[in-house]
Amino acid sequence: MVQAKKIMIYVVAVFALYTIITSPARAADLVQIGFEGISSAAQGVGNFMTEVVR
Repeated sequence: MVQAKKIMIYVVAVFALYTIITSPARAADLVQIGFEGISSAAQGVGNFMTEVVR
């Protein structure tokens, strides 16, 4: 099981490097989309907690 986890980490790392090298603009777009998703999720949690406190 540990061996499979290590292999998957290497595969994901190689894929990420390949994507960045072959298409840096697309990789930047994907990172931006990811951060926007995290930001909106955090904002939603903040809004929820604000309403709970009220």
